[in-house]
Amino acid sequence: MEITAPRGTRDIMFEEARLWQRAEEALRQLADLYGYSEIRTPIFEHTELFVRGVGEATDIVEKEMYTFSDRGGRSITLRPENTAPVMRAFVEHNMGAKAQPTKLFYFGPMFRYERPQAGRFRQFHQMGIEYTGSASPMADAEVIRFSLDYFKMLGIKQVKVHLNSIGCPDCRPRYKEALKDAYRPNLESLCESCKKRFEVNPLRLLDCKSPECRAIVPDPPEVEDFLCGDCLEHFTKLKGCLKALGVEYVKDPRLVRGLDYYTKTTFEFTSEGLGSQDAIGGGGRYDGLVQEVGGAPTPSVGVACGMERLITVARAQGGLEVDSAKPVAYLAGLGEAGTAKAMELAFKLREDGLAAEFDTIGRSLKAQMKYADKLGARFVAIIGDEEIAKGVAVVKDMAEGNQLEVRFDDLAQHVQRAVRP
Repeated sequence: MEITAPRGTRDIMFEEARLWQRAEEALRQLADLYGYSEIRTPIFEHTELFVRGVGEATDIVEKEMYTFSDRGGRSITLRPENTAPVMRAFVEHNMGAKAQPTKLFYFGPMFRYERPQAGRFRQFHQMGIEYTGSASPMADAEVIRFSLDYFKMLGIKQVKVHLNSIGCPDCRPRYKEALKDAYRPNLESLCESCKKRFEVNPLRLLDCKSPECRAIVPDPPEVEDFLCGDCLEHFTKLKGCLKALGVEYVKDPRLVRGLDYYTKTTFEFTSEGLGSQDAIGGGGRYDGLVQEVGGAPTPSVGVACGMERLITVARAQGGLEVDSAKPVAYLAGLGEAGTAKAMELAFKLREDGLAAEFDTIGRSLKAQMKYADKLGARFVAIIGDEEIAKGVAVVKDMAEGNQLEVRFDDLAQHVQRAVRP
Protein backbone atom coordinates (compact mmCIF):
# COMPACT_ATOMS: atom_id res chain seq x y z
CA MET A 1 0.00 0.00 0.00
CA GLU A 2 1.35 3.39 -1.00
CA ILE A 3 1.79 5.86 1.85
CA THR A 4 0.87 9.42 0.89
CA ALA A 5 1.12 12.75 2.68
CA PRO A 6 -1.68 13.32 5.23
CA ARG A 7 -4.71 15.23 3.99
CA GLY A 8 -4.15 18.97 4.22
CA THR A 9 -0.35 18.70 3.91
CA ARG A 10 1.87 18.84 0.86
CA ASP A 11 5.45 18.49 -0.30
CA ILE A 12 7.30 21.60 -1.48
CA MET A 13 10.14 20.79 -3.87
CA PHE A 14 12.22 21.65 -6.93
CA GLU A 15 11.37 25.00 -8.57
CA GLU A 16 8.60 25.72 -6.06
CA ALA A 17 11.04 25.32 -3.19
CA ARG A 18 13.21 27.98 -4.84
CA LEU A 19 10.19 30.31 -4.85
CA TRP A 20 9.86 29.76 -1.12
CA GLN A 21 13.55 30.51 -0.65
CA ARG A 22 13.11 33.77 -2.55
CA ALA A 23 10.13 34.68 -0.35
CA GLU A 24 12.14 33.99 2.81
CA GLU A 25 15.11 35.96 1.51
CA ALA A 26 12.84 38.91 0.71
CA LEU A 27 11.38 38.81 4.23
CA ARG A 28 14.82 38.83 5.86
CA GLN A 29 16.01 41.61 3.60
CA LEU A 30 12.98 43.76 4.46
CA ALA A 31 13.23 42.90 8.17
CA ASP A 32 16.83 44.15 8.20
CA LEU A 33 15.74 47.36 6.53
CA TYR A 34 13.00 47.93 9.12
CA GLY A 35 15.05 46.77 12.13
CA TYR A 36 13.25 43.51 12.99
CA SER A 37 15.11 40.56 14.55
CA GLU A 38 14.17 36.95 13.86
CA ILE A 39 12.55 34.75 16.50
CA ARG A 40 12.01 31.00 16.21
CA THR A 41 9.52 29.59 18.69
CA PRO A 42 8.83 25.89 19.36
CA ILE A 43 6.41 24.14 17.01
CA PHE A 44 4.44 22.92 20.05
CA GLU A 45 3.45 24.78 23.21
CA HIS A 46 1.43 24.16 26.35
CA THR A 47 -2.24 24.16 25.36
CA GLU A 48 -3.03 26.75 28.04
CA LEU A 49 -1.07 29.37 26.09
CA PHE A 50 -3.57 29.28 23.21
CA VAL A 51 -6.64 28.89 25.42
CA ARG A 52 -5.67 32.02 27.34
CA GLY A 53 -4.03 33.92 24.50
CA VAL A 54 -6.17 33.16 21.44
CA GLY A 55 -9.45 32.75 23.32
CA GLU A 56 -11.42 29.77 24.57
CA ALA A 57 -14.47 30.66 22.47
CA THR A 58 -12.61 31.04 19.16
CA ASP A 59 -12.96 28.55 16.30
CA ILE A 60 -9.23 27.86 16.53
CA VAL A 61 -9.34 26.69 20.13
CA GLU A 62 -12.76 25.02 19.93
CA LYS A 63 -12.39 23.16 16.63
CA GLU A 64 -9.04 23.45 14.91
CA MET A 65 -6.13 22.78 17.27
CA TYR A 66 -4.00 19.65 17.17
CA THR A 67 -3.87 18.88 20.90
CA PHE A 68 -2.50 15.79 22.62
CA SER A 69 -1.14 14.62 25.96
CA ASP A 70 2.56 13.89 26.13
CA ARG A 71 4.04 11.01 28.13
CA GLY A 72 4.14 13.20 31.20
CA GLY A 73 0.39 13.84 30.98
CA ARG A 74 0.83 17.48 29.91
CA SER A 75 -1.57 18.93 27.35
CA ILE A 76 0.46 20.01 24.31
CA THR A 77 -0.72 21.79 21.14
CA LEU A 78 0.94 22.19 17.77
CA ARG A 79 1.00 25.94 17.29
CA PRO A 80 -2.04 27.15 15.29
CA GLU A 81 -0.64 30.70 15.16
CA ASN A 82 2.53 32.38 16.38
CA THR A 83 1.60 35.66 18.07
CA ALA A 84 0.81 34.06 21.42
CA PRO A 85 4.10 32.06 21.39
CA VAL A 86 6.08 35.20 20.55
CA MET A 87 4.44 37.06 23.42
CA ARG A 88 5.13 34.09 25.70
CA ALA A 89 8.81 34.33 24.68
CA PHE A 90 8.72 38.10 25.24
CA VAL A 91 7.66 37.50 28.85
CA GLU A 92 9.81 34.43 29.51
CA HIS A 93 13.01 36.11 28.34
CA ASN A 94 12.22 39.45 29.99
CA MET A 95 12.45 41.36 26.71
CA GLY A 96 10.42 44.16 28.26
CA ALA A 97 13.43 45.10 30.42
CA LYS A 98 15.37 46.09 27.30
CA ALA A 99 15.03 49.36 25.42
CA GLN A 100 11.66 49.44 23.70
CA PRO A 101 10.12 48.82 21.24
CA THR A 102 10.93 45.17 20.57
CA LYS A 103 10.55 44.33 16.87
CA LEU A 104 10.50 40.66 15.88
CA PHE A 105 9.72 38.64 12.77
CA TYR A 106 9.13 34.94 12.18
CA PHE A 107 8.62 32.42 9.40
CA GLY A 108 7.48 28.84 9.92
CA PRO A 109 4.81 26.10 9.91
CA MET A 110 1.48 26.30 11.78
CA PHE A 111 -1.18 23.61 12.22
CA ARG A 112 -4.97 23.77 12.14
CA TYR A 113 -7.47 20.98 11.62
CA GLU A 114 -9.78 22.52 9.03
CA ARG A 115 -11.20 21.72 5.61
CA PRO A 116 -8.43 21.97 3.01
CA GLN A 117 -9.18 24.30 0.08
CA ALA A 118 -7.38 26.68 -2.27
CA GLY A 119 -4.51 28.27 -0.38
CA ARG A 120 -5.55 26.65 2.91
CA PHE A 121 -3.89 23.59 4.45
CA ARG A 122 -3.76 21.77 7.77
CA GLN A 123 -0.03 22.34 7.91
CA PHE A 124 0.57 25.80 6.53
CA HIS A 125 3.27 28.43 6.83
CA GLN A 126 3.11 31.98 8.08
CA MET A 127 5.37 34.98 8.05
CA GLY A 128 4.68 37.61 10.64
CA ILE A 129 6.05 40.59 12.51
CA GLU A 130 5.36 41.71 16.07
CA TYR A 131 5.91 45.32 17.17
CA THR A 132 5.86 45.29 20.98
CA GLY A 133 6.21 48.13 23.47
CA SER A 134 4.56 51.03 21.63
CA ALA A 135 0.97 52.27 21.91
CA SER A 136 1.44 54.79 19.09
CA PRO A 137 -0.69 54.51 15.93
CA MET A 138 2.58 55.06 14.08
CA ALA A 139 3.52 51.49 15.08
CA ASP A 140 0.28 50.22 13.52
CA ALA A 141 1.06 52.19 10.37
CA GLU A 142 4.58 50.72 10.18
CA VAL A 143 3.26 47.16 10.41
CA ILE A 144 0.76 47.83 7.63
CA ARG A 145 3.36 49.52 5.42
CA PHE A 146 5.89 46.71 6.08
CA SER A 147 3.29 44.22 4.81
CA LEU A 148 2.61 46.22 1.66
CA ASP A 149 6.34 46.55 0.97
CA TYR A 150 6.70 42.78 1.34
CA PHE A 151 3.84 42.11 -1.07
CA LYS A 152 5.52 44.42 -3.56
CA MET A 153 8.80 42.52 -3.24
CA LEU A 154 6.91 39.31 -4.09
CA GLY A 155 5.34 40.93 -7.14
CA ILE A 156 1.81 40.91 -5.70
CA LYS A 157 -0.34 43.65 -7.17
CA GLN A 158 -3.76 45.17 -6.54
CA VAL A 159 -3.60 44.75 -2.77
CA LYS A 160 -6.52 46.27 -0.90
CA VAL A 161 -6.19 47.31 2.76
CA HIS A 162 -9.30 46.78 4.90
CA LEU A 163 -9.26 48.74 8.16
CA ASN A 164 -11.38 48.85 11.30
CA SER A 165 -11.23 49.45 15.05
CA ILE A 166 -12.96 47.17 17.54
CA GLY A 167 -12.29 49.38 20.55
CA CYS A 168 -10.96 48.33 23.92
CA PRO A 169 -12.38 46.50 26.98
CA ASP A 170 -13.83 49.81 28.19
CA CYS A 171 -15.89 50.71 25.10
CA ARG A 172 -16.34 47.36 23.35
CA PRO A 173 -19.13 46.08 25.65
CA ARG A 174 -21.45 48.87 24.46
CA TYR A 175 -20.78 47.95 20.86
CA LYS A 176 -21.40 44.27 21.58
CA GLU A 177 -24.78 45.12 23.07
CA ALA A 178 -25.64 47.22 20.00
CA LEU A 179 -24.77 44.25 17.78
CA LYS A 180 -26.94 41.91 19.84
CA ASP A 181 -29.81 44.38 19.62
CA ALA A 182 -29.41 44.45 15.83
CA TYR A 183 -29.37 40.65 15.48
CA ARG A 184 -31.83 39.71 18.25
CA PRO A 185 -35.06 40.11 16.19
CA ASN A 186 -33.80 37.46 13.73
CA LEU A 187 -31.89 35.27 16.14
CA GLU A 188 -33.63 32.05 15.07
CA SER A 189 -32.67 32.66 11.44
CA LEU A 190 -28.94 32.65 12.22
CA CYS A 191 -26.73 29.62 11.53
CA GLU A 192 -25.91 27.41 14.49
CA SER A 193 -22.41 28.88 14.85
CA CYS A 194 -23.80 32.42 14.97
CA LYS A 195 -26.42 31.46 17.55
CA LYS A 196 -23.56 30.41 19.79
CA ARG A 197 -21.53 33.50 18.91
CA PHE A 198 -24.50 35.68 19.85
CA GLU A 199 -24.13 34.57 23.47
CA VAL A 200 -20.39 33.97 23.74
CA ASN A 201 -18.70 36.46 21.39
CA PRO A 202 -21.15 38.68 19.46
CA LEU A 203 -18.33 40.46 17.60
CA ARG A 204 -17.80 37.25 15.63
CA LEU A 205 -21.31 37.63 14.18
CA LEU A 206 -19.75 40.13 11.80
CA ASP A 207 -17.17 37.57 10.69
CA CYS A 208 -19.67 34.95 9.51
CA LYS A 209 -19.27 34.15 5.80
CA SER A 210 -22.80 32.75 5.38
CA PRO A 211 -24.71 34.94 2.87
CA GLU A 212 -27.93 34.30 4.83
CA CYS A 213 -26.43 35.54 8.11
CA ARG A 214 -24.81 38.55 6.45
CA ALA A 215 -28.13 39.50 4.85
CA ILE A 216 -29.89 39.62 8.24
CA VAL A 217 -27.94 42.74 9.22
CA PRO A 218 -26.41 44.06 5.98
CA ASP A 219 -25.38 47.35 7.62
CA PRO A 220 -24.11 46.71 11.16
CA PRO A 221 -23.82 49.59 13.64
CA GLU A 222 -20.85 51.88 13.03
CA VAL A 223 -18.14 51.00 15.54
CA GLU A 224 -16.84 54.58 15.60
CA ASP A 225 -20.12 55.67 17.21
CA PHE A 226 -19.23 53.54 20.25
CA LEU A 227 -15.47 54.08 20.62
CA CYS A 228 -14.19 55.77 23.76
CA GLY A 229 -12.15 58.96 23.39
CA ASP A 230 -8.79 57.15 23.50
CA CYS A 231 -9.77 54.53 20.90
CA LEU A 232 -11.33 57.12 18.60
CA GLU A 233 -8.23 59.30 18.81
CA HIS A 234 -6.00 56.30 18.06
CA PHE A 235 -8.09 55.32 15.04
CA THR A 236 -8.19 58.87 13.71
CA LYS A 237 -4.42 59.29 14.07
CA LEU A 238 -3.80 55.92 12.40
CA LYS A 239 -5.81 56.99 9.37
CA GLY A 240 -3.74 60.17 9.26
CA CYS A 241 -0.49 58.17 9.42
CA LEU A 242 -1.60 55.92 6.57
CA LYS A 243 -2.51 58.94 4.47
CA ALA A 244 0.94 60.43 5.13
CA LEU A 245 2.55 57.15 3.99
CA GLY A 246 0.45 57.05 0.83
CA VAL A 247 -1.49 53.97 1.95
CA GLU A 248 -5.03 53.78 0.63
CA TYR A 249 -7.53 51.78 2.67
CA VAL A 250 -11.17 50.75 2.81
CA LYS A 251 -13.00 51.15 6.11
CA ASP A 252 -14.58 47.76 6.81
CA PRO A 253 -17.06 47.65 9.74
CA ARG A 254 -17.25 43.85 9.56
CA LEU A 255 -13.53 43.33 10.09
CA VAL A 256 -13.16 41.91 13.61
CA ARG A 257 -10.59 39.11 12.99
CA GLY A 258 -11.00 35.63 14.46
CA LEU A 259 -8.88 35.89 17.60
CA ASP A 260 -9.98 37.26 20.97
CA TYR A 261 -6.77 39.12 21.76
CA TYR A 262 -7.31 42.01 19.33
CA THR A 263 -7.98 45.53 20.61
CA LYS A 264 -8.42 48.80 18.74
CA THR A 265 -6.92 48.36 15.26
CA THR A 266 -7.78 45.45 12.98
CA PHE A 267 -6.72 45.20 9.35
CA GLU A 268 -6.72 42.70 6.52
CA PHE A 269 -5.15 42.50 3.06
CA THR A 270 -6.91 41.08 0.01
CA SER A 271 -5.78 40.51 -3.56
CA GLU A 272 -6.95 38.75 -6.69
CA GLY A 273 -5.83 35.20 -7.45
CA LEU A 274 -7.59 33.08 -4.81
CA GLY A 275 -11.23 33.37 -5.84
CA SER A 276 -13.65 34.02 -2.99
CA GLN A 277 -10.92 33.28 -0.43
CA ASP A 278 -9.05 36.47 -1.31
CA ALA A 279 -7.47 37.34 2.05
CA ILE A 280 -3.66 37.12 1.98
CA GLY A 281 -2.97 38.29 5.54
CA GLY A 282 -4.03 40.48 8.38
CA GLY A 283 -3.47 41.57 11.92
CA GLY A 284 -4.05 44.32 14.39
CA ARG A 285 -3.33 45.58 17.87
CA TYR A 286 -3.38 43.34 20.96
CA ASP A 287 -2.50 45.52 23.93
CA GLY A 288 -3.62 42.97 26.52
CA LEU A 289 -1.97 39.81 25.20
CA VAL A 290 1.38 40.13 26.99
CA GLN A 291 -0.48 40.53 30.29
CA GLU A 292 -2.75 37.60 29.40
CA VAL A 293 0.26 35.27 29.13
CA GLY A 294 1.78 36.44 32.41
CA GLY A 295 3.66 39.67 31.69
CA ALA A 296 3.19 43.33 32.53
CA PRO A 297 0.73 45.40 30.45
CA THR A 298 2.53 45.99 27.14
CA PRO A 299 1.00 47.52 23.99
CA SER A 300 1.64 45.46 20.84
CA VAL A 301 0.66 45.26 17.19
CA GLY A 302 1.46 42.75 14.47
CA VAL A 303 0.57 40.98 11.25
CA ALA A 304 0.61 37.42 9.91
CA CYS A 305 0.34 36.23 6.32
CA GLY A 306 -0.12 32.72 4.96
CA MET A 307 2.81 31.90 2.71
CA GLU A 308 0.91 29.36 0.61
CA ARG A 309 -1.57 32.07 -0.26
CA LEU A 310 1.07 34.70 -0.94
CA ILE A 311 3.01 32.42 -3.27
CA THR A 312 -0.16 31.29 -5.07
CA VAL A 313 -1.18 34.89 -5.70
CA ALA A 314 2.35 35.97 -6.66
CA ARG A 315 2.59 33.21 -9.25
CA ALA A 316 -0.92 33.89 -10.58
CA GLN A 317 -0.01 37.55 -11.08
CA GLY A 318 3.33 36.82 -12.71
CA GLY A 319 5.53 37.76 -9.76
CA LEU A 320 8.14 35.83 -7.77
CA GLU A 321 9.82 34.15 -10.73
CA VAL A 322 13.09 32.29 -10.27
CA ASP A 323 15.40 30.49 -12.64
CA SER A 324 15.61 26.74 -12.32
CA ALA A 325 18.74 25.44 -10.63
CA LYS A 326 21.00 24.47 -13.54
CA PRO A 327 24.58 23.21 -13.46
CA VAL A 328 27.03 25.40 -15.32
CA ALA A 329 29.09 22.40 -16.37
CA TYR A 330 28.55 18.70 -16.85
CA LEU A 331 31.61 16.45 -16.67
CA ALA A 332 31.13 13.46 -19.00
CA GLY A 333 33.54 10.64 -18.22
CA LEU A 334 34.37 7.77 -20.59
CA GLY A 335 35.61 4.53 -19.04
CA GLU A 336 36.70 3.99 -15.47
CA ALA A 337 39.60 6.48 -15.54
CA GLY A 338 37.54 9.14 -17.34
CA THR A 339 34.67 8.79 -14.91
CA ALA A 340 37.03 9.15 -11.94
CA LYS A 341 38.64 12.25 -13.47
CA ALA A 342 35.21 13.74 -14.22
CA MET A 343 34.28 13.37 -10.54
CA GLU A 344 37.54 14.98 -9.45
CA LEU A 345 37.11 17.96 -11.79
CA ALA A 346 33.44 18.42 -10.85
CA PHE A 347 34.40 18.89 -7.22
CA LYS A 348 37.18 21.32 -8.16
CA LEU A 349 34.67 23.42 -10.11
CA ARG A 350 32.34 23.41 -7.09
CA GLU A 351 35.22 24.60 -4.90
CA ASP A 352 35.49 27.58 -7.27
CA GLY A 353 31.79 28.33 -6.83
CA LEU A 354 30.63 26.78 -10.12
CA ALA A 355 27.69 24.38 -10.19
CA ALA A 356 28.80 21.10 -11.75
CA GLU A 357 27.41 17.59 -12.25
CA PHE A 358 28.91 14.24 -13.31
CA ASP A 359 27.64 10.74 -14.04
CA THR A 360 27.39 8.13 -11.28
CA ILE A 361 25.16 5.48 -12.90
CA GLY A 362 27.22 4.35 -15.89
CA ARG A 363 25.55 6.19 -18.79
CA SER A 364 27.06 6.05 -22.28
CA LEU A 365 28.51 9.26 -23.73
CA LYS A 366 25.40 9.74 -25.87
CA ALA A 367 23.15 9.30 -22.82
CA GLN A 368 25.31 11.67 -20.78
CA MET A 369 25.04 14.34 -23.49
CA LYS A 370 21.26 13.98 -23.54
CA TYR A 371 21.13 14.16 -19.75
CA ALA A 372 23.35 17.26 -19.66
CA ASP A 373 21.04 18.94 -22.18
CA LYS A 374 18.03 18.00 -20.06
CA LEU A 375 19.70 19.52 -16.99
CA GLY A 376 20.34 22.73 -18.92
CA ALA A 377 24.13 22.64 -18.50
CA ARG A 378 25.95 25.40 -20.39
CA PHE A 379 29.13 23.33 -20.91
CA VAL A 380 29.88 19.63 -21.27
CA ALA A 381 33.47 18.60 -20.61
CA ILE A 382 34.25 15.18 -22.16
CA ILE A 383 37.07 13.20 -20.54
CA GLY A 384 38.37 9.82 -21.69
CA ASP A 385 41.72 7.99 -21.69
CA GLU A 386 43.03 10.11 -24.57
CA GLU A 387 42.10 13.36 -22.83
CA ILE A 388 43.70 12.20 -19.58
CA ALA A 389 46.93 11.43 -21.43
CA LYS A 390 46.96 14.96 -22.88
CA GLY A 391 45.77 16.63 -19.63
CA VAL A 392 42.80 18.27 -21.34
CA ALA A 393 39.01 18.07 -21.55
CA VAL A 394 37.01 18.49 -24.74
CA VAL A 395 34.65 21.28 -23.71
CA LYS A 396 31.47 21.80 -25.74
CA ASP A 397 29.55 25.06 -25.36
CA MET A 398 25.92 23.91 -25.47
CA ALA A 399 24.68 27.42 -26.22
CA GLU A 400 27.10 28.24 -29.04
CA GLY A 401 27.59 24.72 -30.39
CA ASN A 402 31.41 24.98 -30.63
CA GLN A 403 34.00 22.93 -28.76
CA LEU A 404 37.69 23.12 -27.93
CA GLU A 405 40.31 21.48 -25.78
CA VAL A 406 40.89 23.06 -22.37
CA ARG A 407 43.61 22.07 -19.92
CA PHE A 408 42.31 20.58 -16.69
CA ASP A 409 43.98 23.34 -14.67
CA ASP A 410 42.32 26.02 -16.83
CA LEU A 411 38.83 24.53 -16.85
CA ALA A 412 37.40 26.65 -14.02
CA GLN A 413 38.82 29.85 -15.49
CA HIS A 414 37.43 28.99 -18.94
CA VAL A 415 33.94 28.39 -17.56
CA GLN A 416 34.05 31.49 -15.36
CA ARG A 417 34.99 33.75 -18.29
CA ALA A 418 31.92 32.57 -20.19
CA VAL A 419 29.33 32.77 -17.40
CA ARG A 420 30.79 35.72 -15.48
CA PRO A 421 32.23 38.09 -18.09
